Amino acid sequence: MIVDLRSDTVTKPTAGMLEAMFSAKVGDDVFGEDETVIKLEERLAEIFGMEAGLFCPSGTMTNQIAIKCFTQPMDEVICDELSHVYRYEGGGIAFNSGASVRLLHGNRGRLSSEMIEPHINPADIHYPHTSLIVLENTVNRGGGSCYTIDDIEPIYHLCRLKKLRLHLDGARIFNALVETGDAPKDYGRLFDSMSVCLSKGLGAPAGSVLLGSLETIQKAKRIRKVLGGGMRQVGYLAAAGIYALDNHIERLRLDHYHAKVISDVLTTLPFVASVLTVETNIVIFKLTDDIEADSFTERMAAKGILCSKFGHQSIRFVTHLDVNETMIHHTADVLKNLARTL
Repeated sequence: MIVDLRSDTVTKPTAGMLEAMFSAKVGDDVFGEDETVIKLEERLAEIFGMEAGLFCPSGTMTNQIAIKCFTQPMDEVICDELSHVYRYEGGGIAFNSGASVRLLHGNRGRLSSEMIEPHINPADIHYPHTSLIVLENTVNRGGGSCYTIDDIEPIYHLCRLKKLRLHLDGARIFNALVETGDAPKDYGRLFDSMSVCLSKGLGAPAGSVLLGSLETIQKAKRIRKVLGGGMRQVGYLAAAGIYALDNHIERLRLDHYHAKVISDVLTTLPFVASVLTVETNIVIFKLTDDIEADSFTERMAAKGILCSKFGHQSIRFVTHLDVNETMIHHTADVLKNLARTL
C-alpha cells in the first residue's frame, strides 16, 4: 500500500471527473469561445460575489497576474513571511512586477490590521509606495491555518482608508470555508481580487481562477497572454473544475478529520517534539533532535508512506481525496511501530 501524503496536489481525477472532462464542450478560449471555461469562470464569480473570472493554468499565475494588476515598479507588497507568493513563486513579484516585498511575522501566517498598519510606508520618496496587501487562506506553512471573515474585515477597512488593494491567495479557500462556515460572497465584498485553486483539495488535475472586477479581469487577460497563459481548448480542464465544485467541496471535511486523526497520534510519539494545531487538511510537526528529517522521510517511504520534509526538523502530511480511512489507520500504525524501533 502506498499512501501519498506529500501534498493534496497529487490527486488523480475520479471516474466521474474524467467522464465530465471527456464530454466537455470546448472552443478556443483565447478567442473567448470555450463555453465550458466561461461556465466555470461565471460559476466561481457568482459563488464569491465578484464580477468576473479568468481561468489560468496555476495558482502561481493567478497570484502573479493579480500582483501585476495592482502594482507598478517601485511599489511594495505587504505579506506574511510564510506566504506562498513570497516563498514559492520563484521571486515572481520582483521579476514580473518590479515590486519590493515587506514581510511581516504573523500568527501562523495570518496578519491583522494592527500588524499591517505600522508597515504602510509614508508618502516619502525614500520609500517604495505601498500599494497591495496579500493574504493567504488557508496558510500552507501555517499548517493549514484559517482566516475568518471577522479576521479579514478590519484589514479591508484599513485598505480602504489607506487606498490599498487587497488580494487573496485562495489556494485552499474551500478548506477554509467548510471549516469556518463563512459565506463565500463575503469575499467578493472584501477583496479586490482572489485566486481560487482547483487542483488541491478539490482534486482537479490543473487550474486556478482569478476573480475580480470586470476592469481587473480585462487587464488580467492581457497579462495572462504575455505570461504565456493563453490556452485554447482548455474546457477539458475547466470541466474538471466544475465537477469538483459540484462534488468535492463538502467532502473536504473528511480530509480535515483524517488530518486530526494523524495529529492525535503524533502527539503521543516520543520522537515528535511538537505538532501545530490542525485546523484543516495539513499536519506540520517537528521531530526531536535525535532523528533527522531526511532519515524520517526515508523510513516512512520504506513503509509506503510518502511525506515531505518541511524545513529544519519539520515534516508535513497533507490529506486529500485519494487518502481513505484504511490508509489513515495504516499511517497511524506505521508511526506507532516506528516509535518502538527508534
